[in-house]
Parts: sequence; structure tokens; C-alpha cells
Amino acid sequence: MPIRRLPTLLVNQIAAGEVIERPANVVKEAVENALDAGATQIDVTIESGGRDLVRVSDDGAGIPRDELLLAIAPHATSKIAEAEDLEAIGTLGFRGEALASIASVSRLTLTSRPADQVEAWTVETEGDRVDEPRPSGAAPGTTVTVRNLFFNTPARRKFLKTDQTESTRCADLVRRLAMAHPAVGFTLVSNGRTVIDLPRDQGMTDRVLDIVGRELEPRMLMLMREDRGLAMWGLVGQPEIARNATKGLWLFLNGRPIMDRSVIHAVKEAYRGLIEPSRYPTVALFIEMDPSLFDVNVHPTKAEVRFRQQSTVHAAVHDAVRDVLRGEDLTPAIDLDRAGADARRASFGDGYSAAPEFGGGRTSTAAFVDYFKRLDPTERGFVYGEVKQAIAAESPELLVDDLPAARDPEV
Repeated sequence: MPIRRLPTLLVNQIAAGEVIERPANVVKEAVENALDAGATQIDVTIESGGRDLVRVSDDGAGIPRDELLLAIAPHATSKIAEAEDLEAIGTLGFRGEALASIASVSRLTLTSRPADQVEAWTVETEGDRVDEPRPSGAAPGTTVTVRNLFFNTPARRKFLKTDQTESTRCADLVRRLAMAHPAVGFTLVSNGRTVIDLPRDQGMTDRVLDIVGRELEPRMLMLMREDRGLAMWGLVGQPEIARNATKGLWLFLNGRPIMDRSVIHAVKEAYRGLIEPSRYPTVALFIEMDPSLFDVNVHPTKAEVRFRQQSTVHAAVHDAVRDVLRGEDLTPAIDLDRAGADARRASFGDGYSAAPEFGGGRTSTAAFVDYFKRLDPTERGFVYGEVKQAIAAESPELLVDDLPAARDPEV
């Protein structure tokens, strides 16, 4: 077969294969565009899990009539102009391929009106057919309506999950973007039922708790810290509300939801010895840093990022979360009466003791060893780490390199 140029529609469908895998990706791209446009209210409607309908309406800046066709053209964007702009991306979208990719695999209707424009204009597409813009009635803002997703790529449609699964993924996506932008109101209606209804102008704490559940508030610890060029804020869950999956991890970088492996590892390491290795903590962590120090243009969905100084970011996140946990008394109460001592619960805050204190002001090594052995194996690592840190500070000559790991059940 000779080499030839591919038709534009096929090129866009190939691009859509990387960017648009399911209805949740359509929701993501449209909502991110709305946020970049300065929207204060974003309303999402889906039907049949999004395969039949996805509609995203916003009250943002809107698209001028003479730019509507450009908005659905591939590699057309208002967010970057030259290669240097990729060095410090300050918007959620920037590639100029989202609407073109969506249009190539659906029946798309785009209606928009800037505030200074008398009327709205609408453009419709179906595959490679693009109609001329026509006037329509609409309030200032933009509405993206996507029908019959993957109608012309049936193999892709066949691989979609059940309506319930796809609806759940859309809802999770909306919640993550909503958590990062508490000043913006969000609604999600699925098959006529309101699933999400978050008011605009919320505080960050209220928005997080409205999403993760108000019942968790007593188990969440406040994190606020600036360290190594990172400004971090968040709510850190106590170990007992850890989960079996990553759904309890809400991680954000400059307002962008991420599931970056390095950041996830840093958070999990902060809980080492406090939760089982197979479990994940409940944490909402917001990181702000200079956009020139990381690259989001490394993954089709922008879920992963590349940090210029990954070890620095890892250490800053780990230390911030760990210090919050250290500030709480998370060590379980152990009854040491059988050891012949009146034990008081160990505290690992400032001025902690490396071992439990006993009546009479004397410390029994045997009692402490017994206490340590009877700890749950998942809790030994935390106690071991605190003891080792205390020894390093007071008597570093006592440390040896081949101490057995405290989490080893045989210790």
C-alpha cells in the first residue's frame, strides 16, 4: 500500500482515540474549557451514562461568532501561541484538539454568546460534516451538546461499560473538578435525576466536605504548609478511614486534578506503619507551584505530570502529610497491666518519649518490647520510625544499619 495522507476525519478520530475514551472524557474536556473561560456556574446533563447525551452549559466568556468554526477545528486554541508557552501552562486546556476530537466521533452542537454579542450562534457537526453557524437564542456563555457518542466508530461504543458505570465515572470527574474550584457552582443531572448540586462561592473546606462526606469531618486533619517552593493545603484523613482503592485520594496541582504516581507514593509513604500497604488514605491535597517547574503535556488526558525536581516535590508532600499525622496521637492504647506497669498512652507530638512512660517515672525495657510485639504489624513501622528518629537526635552512635524492619512480624 503506498504512503498517502489520511483524511481529516480519520486523523481526528485517531486523535480522539487518545483523548476521548468514554463519556467522562467528553465531560472533562467541556468542563475544563468552561473553567478556562471564567465560568461561575457549570451545569452538566447526561443520559444513558453519556453515550446518548452529554450537555455542558456555562456562563463563561463565550466564543465570538467568527471564531465558532475555529473552535471545532483541530489544533486551534486561544490558550497558547508559541512553543515557549508550553513551558508555563496556566490553563486546564491548551492543545486545541478537544472539540475537534469530540466532533469527529459524535453529533456535536456548539452554541455560544459573549456578553457583548446581541445573539448567540450555533454550529452543528456530524462526522466530517460541519454546518454554517446560524443565530439562536441563548444567554451569555457556552453550551456543548454531544449526542450519540461513537455513532460512527461502533467498535469504540461496544467497549463502553454499563450506563451505571459510565455515569459513575462522569460524576467522579465532575466532583474532582468541582473540588478544585469551590467558587464555581456545579450541577450534574443523570437521566433526569440530580446527582450533584454544589453552590458557587463555597469555601475550600466546605466544598471538600460536601464531596467526601460531612460525616468524615471529625476524622479529617488540617494541612497548611509552604515548603521547598510548594504551597500546600488540604484535609488529611486519620488512618481508620483508609479505603481499599484510590477513590479517597483527591490530588490537585494548580487547580488540575492529577493521579500522579510520585505524589500518590509520597502520600502513601507518609502513612507507612499506620495503614495496611494495600489500603489508601483519604486525603484532599491542593498543591500550588510555579507552572514552569512541571510539565502537564506528557499524557493524553493530562492526569500525570512530570516535575523538574521530582524528589523535591515527593519529599515536600511526604513531610507535610507526615507532620500532620505526627501532630495527632494516632498510636493505639495498649493495656500493659500484664507487664506489671501502669502504662499511659504514648504521645508522639513535640517532646514525645521514645517509649511509653510508666508509674514512678521509670521505663521498663521489657515492658516496652512487650508493648511493641503486641502492636498490630501495620502500626509497628510508625512506632519504629519515631524511636529511630529519637535515637538519631539523642544518641546517633547507637544506630546500626542492619536493624530489622519494624514492620516485620518476626521482630
